[in-house]
Amino acid sequence: MNTCLVAGEWVACDRTVEVRNPYTGEVVGEASVADADQVRTAFRAAQAYRPRLTAFDRSEILIEAAAGIEADADGFAESICLESGLARKDADREVGRALALLRVCAEEAKRIHGEAIPTDVTAARHRRTAVTRRDPVGVVAAITPFNRPLNQVANKVGPAIAAGNRVVLKPSEKTPLTAVRFVRCLLDAGLPAPMLTLLTGTPEETGEALITSDLIDMVTFTGSAAVGRHIASTIGMCRSTYELGDNGALIVLDDADLPSAARAAAGAFATSGQSCRGVKRILVHEGVAKEFVELLREQAASLVVGDPRNPGTDVGTLIDEAAALVVQERVQEAVRSGARLVHGGRREGAQFWPTVLDEVPHHIPLVREETFGPCAPVIRVSGLDEAIAITNGTRYGLQAGLFTERLSAVRQAMDELEVGAVIVNDGPQFDSPNIPFGGVKDSGVGREGVRFAIHEMTTLRTLVL
Repeated sequence: MNTCLVAGEWVACDRTVEVRNPYTGEVVGEASVADADQVRTAFRAAQAYRPRLTAFDRSEILIEAAAGIEADADGFAESICLESGLARKDADREVGRALALLRVCAEEAKRIHGEAIPTDVTAARHRRTAVTRRDPVGVVAAITPFNRPLNQVANKVGPAIAAGNRVVLKPSEKTPLTAVRFVRCLLDAGLPAPMLTLLTGTPEETGEALITSDLIDMVTFTGSAAVGRHIASTIGMCRSTYELGDNGALIVLDDADLPSAARAAAGAFATSGQSCRGVKRILVHEGVAKEFVELLREQAASLVVGDPRNPGTDVGTLIDEAAALVVQERVQEAVRSGARLVHGGRREGAQFWPTVLDEVPHHIPLVREETFGPCAPVIRVSGLDEAIAITNGTRYGLQAGLFTERLSAVRQAMDELEVGAVIVNDGPQFDSPNIPFGGVKDSGVGREGVRFAIHEMTTLRTLVL
């Protein structure tokens, strides 16, 4: 199957890469590898095309695409399971999130507007009016990771189309098949094919050719901080947004509703722990830590680990065995450093069982780096001041959760936590497609969330009358 769409045509490539099911190891498909010449051809075609869609047209296409995904929800969820190893429950939730996001994109496509600004506000007394508008930035290169193979793609392509841009999409070589299905759905919904280019392939060949093109108007990337820095140093002055992950903190104070906090902390196990905004470390007041850890252990013990395609499975696999080995090594290092293994720690191939650790030192890699696996490490703290200091003591700052009933604690957290968002009485995994999403420090630059992504993907222009 050809998986590259260039200038409105599905094109053949000389080489392909296998896509394997992380649970069984079997080949479930293959993806074309676009070479440097095909990437250059794709960008020239994208730059040459001038869309003529109205805001209403774009909105209708996105609504129709959402309807198409909904009609094929089982097919999309099955595709996600097969290529990523995510549990079917997680895959179903991902399809639902993509539907909600596209429908918000359809609404926001009609709300892109500027303002009228009088200029007689200075001593010069110019009696003019400046009128602003938001125009598409041009050709947006969207580079997406393996986790959440549908929603990560929709999160970038949806706002870009809503804003009237042309898009060159490169999904992860590990999970490209769902992206191909999504692109076909958009075309079936009436999107002019030249507006959306799909380039599958490896980071070393296809990805590098993409980011070295001088025909890009914007790059939107989700992935590791290391790759984000490489892209930023390569593209130079090009417009860009980066969502680069996190080691998301959940802070549980001594007045917290502990059962609710434990349920939120169990978000560490969702999508097999492979979520940039997921719970990566839990900072619990020492006065309630014992009770909290037992509640969290019960949450972990109740989860079913197994075949991702089984409807009863709660936790599927990581993306591959190498990823699971990294998690296993960090857990073992944590135990050697003094952490207490409360539950889990087991690995078989790419599968890693939900793991709870208590009394985790705050300076070890398990909690200082982004550990992409189903781990819930508990760090005991004396109070909010210490929790804030530990939370801020890493190079990440995406989102943080805070369980408390004290308004003063909420205010302090909002003032002092170095993160993009503070979520009260819920985990850092909270999301909604109509609110801003993004971080500080090595968690990225710019904001997603449909309306805010559209602002990133448009250029503000001014006419003075």
